[in-house]
Amino acid sequence: MIAAGDTAPDFEAPIQDGTPFKLSALRGAPVVLYFYPKADTPGCTVEAKGFRDQYSEYRGKKVHVVGVSVDDCPDQKKFTDKYGLPFPLVADRSKAVATAYGVLGPSGNARRVTFLIDPKGKVLEVVDKSSPDLHLERARERFLKP
Repeated sequence: MIAAGDTAPDFEAPIQDGTPFKLSALRGAPVVLYFYPKADTPGCTVEAKGFRDQYSEYRGKKVHVVGVSVDDCPDQKKFTDKYGLPFPLVADRSKAVATAYGVLGPSGNARRVTFLIDPKGKVLEVVDKSSPDLHLERARERFLKP
């Protein structure tokens, strides 16, 4: 798995509406890159809504939030629409992104792991815990606290 101090691997994959997304396009600003197991499941919904509810604060500090799972574009779009998620959800159907980050679980889904990335693309912190609340807390501590 990618560790703190590593450069975050660049990738290109579609987001919920099918538009290509490239991580390196966000260079110059910090990024919360969070992997989650499955769209519209209880823990993943808590996490997504947590980022949604503080999204304006993240953007106010020029921080990008990007979610990634192995769900397809239609499932990611339904999840986005159902909960009004204002940030991109990457549809990693090939599992290449989860594999590059070392977070592909034995079930074939991404594990819940969050990478907090600095403006130059270096990983500042890796949150590898099952509780979505811990991911939200660490991202807030890292990027939203004065």
